[in-house]
Amino acid sequence: MKKIFAILLCAMLIVSSAVVSVFAEELPVDTTNEADPYAFDEEYYSKFKGQNVKLYVYNWGEYIADGSDGSEDVVKMFEDLTGIDVEYTTFDTNEGLFSKLQSGSAYYDVIIPSDYMISRMIEKDMLEKLDFANIPNFEKYVSATFKSDVEYDPTMEYSVPYTWGTVGIIYNTKYVTKTVDSWDILWDEDYKGKILMFDNSRDAFAIALEKLGYSVNTENEDEINEAAELLKEQKPLVQAYVMDRIFDKMEEENAWVAPYYAGDFITMHEENENLAFAFPKEGSNFFVDAMCIPKGCKNKEAAEMFINFMCEPKISAENCNATGYSTPIDAAKELIDPDLAANEYAYPSEEILSKTEKFINLSDETNKLLDDLWITISVGGLSTGFWIAVAAVVIAVIAICIVAMNKKKKRELLRNSSGN
Repeated sequence: MKKIFAILLCAMLIVSSAVVSVFAEELPVDTTNEADPYAFDEEYYSKFKGQNVKLYVYNWGEYIADGSDGSEDVVKMFEDLTGIDVEYTTFDTNEGLFSKLQSGSAYYDVIIPSDYMISRMIEKDMLEKLDFANIPNFEKYVSATFKSDVEYDPTMEYSVPYTWGTVGIIYNTKYVTKTVDSWDILWDEDYKGKILMFDNSRDAFAIALEKLGYSVNTENEDEINEAAELLKEQKPLVQAYVMDRIFDKMEEENAWVAPYYAGDFITMHEENENLAFAFPKEGSNFFVDAMCIPKGCKNKEAAEMFINFMCEPKISAENCNATGYSTPIDAAKELIDPDLAANEYAYPSEEILSKTEKFINLSDETNKLLDDLWITISVGGLSTGFWIAVAAVVIAVIAICIVAMNKKKKRELLRNSSGN
């Protein structure tokens, strides 16, 4: 169904693009196109044609419709529509993105970090304020949910949402027979050795803090230490700390219960119908990845045009159909695969959403505390075999160094003897 719907949406996009290409110089723009209410505004997108403008866009891997699996290549569509050349590259962590920008070793016009990293970049004065007059689709299409009470961008001056999602509990109904409605299931000894856990400090601590009734953004050291103790208690029950490996482990039923992202559950469920999803009653993380412009951007208005294009309902729908994530564009839901648009996990009820909390950036001191505590938890969970292997390597390295030093001393002695 998703692939069929993607092909139909591609056809719509291709027709829209073809019409613009053929008639751009001959026909006036009809911005109230009754036949296609989501037609692109050709006059707006023609501003930089023939000016040899180039944009550098930095996004997560596999996080855009790129022409594969029946999807449209939306970057190419933008290039054809605007005449702007785009160099599109990818990153794999928020921290890697931050370090690269902070070091000044790379230049980008548009970046797509996560909520808490946006907050950090705002604090460090690393982002440009956006001119929303150049991003009309923000006011026109972005849901009101993403325009107010935005913790990571309180003044709503630096970012435009790209996609969003939630975290919950994935479990196998063949083996997990208890009611799953709480983070408590991740501490249930009946499932010892079949539980997976996030392999990053922020997500793991968030679950422990929510289980204890604390904010995921707490800076209180006592609360964080209490959460650390809870994670240490869980450690003997955990089969593995994972990120991407969760797909194989859950789909192949090597593990039975794990916390993860709702969008990825939808993908896993297509491979194994025994998998189910639950939102914990204590609450969970609501995350947003948003488009921003780094400080010092040389093509700011063109970058804002790219952001506006990503907010076109057809483009947002194409991206979300391709990636499985949820759209912040209300009108895009009309164009998304109906099964995905109606999915209660991709688009939870207001009651569920009211129990979620977004990450914001924490102080440097708190981030260090979380990282230090997480090392003691996750590394402490490594097997005896692992440490034996590490010890063997260390001993081998020491032995090689000793042999090399002895050989060097012998050569020096021989040279000295020859000299005498």
